[in-house]
Amino acid sequence: MKKLFIVMLLMLLTACGGSGASGASDDVLRVGMECDYAPFNWTQVEANDTSVQISSVDYADGYDVVIASMIAEKIGRKVEIVKTDWDSLIPSLNAGAIDCIIAGMTETPERAEEVNFTTPYYESQMVVIVRGDSELVNIDDIQQLAGYNVLGQANTTYDDVIDQIEGVNHMTPLTTYPRMILSLTSGEADAITAELPVANGVVAANPELKIVTFAQGKGFTVDTSVSIAVAKQNSELLDQIQNALNEISEADRLEIMEAAVSRQPSVEE
Repeated sequence: MKKLFIVMLLMLLTACGGSGASGASDDVLRVGMECDYAPFNWTQVEANDTSVQISSVDYADGYDVVIASMIAEKIGRKVEIVKTDWDSLIPSLNAGAIDCIIAGMTETPERAEEVNFTTPYYESQMVVIVRGDSELVNIDDIQQLAGYNVLGQANTTYDDVIDQIEGVNHMTPLTTYPRMILSLTSGEADAITAELPVANGVVAANPELKIVTFAQGKGFTVDTSVSIAVAKQNSELLDQIQNALNEISEADRLEIMEAAVSRQPSVEE
């Protein structure tokens, strides 16, 4: 009798731990993102047609939010945006706190060892942003950044690519993009790395800044595509998300990004 009680108790604890602990639900798609990386994702205080509520006072919006909402609808779920620090995204996914990551994340060999990725849902190019009155405005080769203070975001390809510049002053990376922009506008950094859609959004909100692109073969060597991450053990969800993503045309993806850039708020700390 005592043995039977112990078995039943273990079964009850296992059942409780498997469902309620992570908050998982077949009706909800929990999507992790920073909500601080415009135009891919950001936080705002007002609702609109594309935003998703993330707290009693805040809403998430941006390219990633729209893509997440479209995918959730296509697979028959309700989207839930989970605001998560960049460094906590993959650990949160593997802990079951979120179902997928849609956060402007590039697949790398290191990340692919921990999670699975869809095909890219957006592709871009790597540029730098400088102050409009800087002598760097007209450069066309990354090596012309030698000797200057160049800044990237911590634990991203934005930071990794800086070492491709010989003789650069590779600044200590910052954890958020708004902080990087403040470093540039304050004169601490001479240039910050960015993907083109991010740079377009930054300059739209900060017209005193300029985008620098590079001549063919003179730019950064880097993969700027971004993909959706799903936990290794969740192959069924990966297939569902991939199939839904395949239904979103390239033209629609570009239109969604253009709209996100046009409506993003000013970039502030």
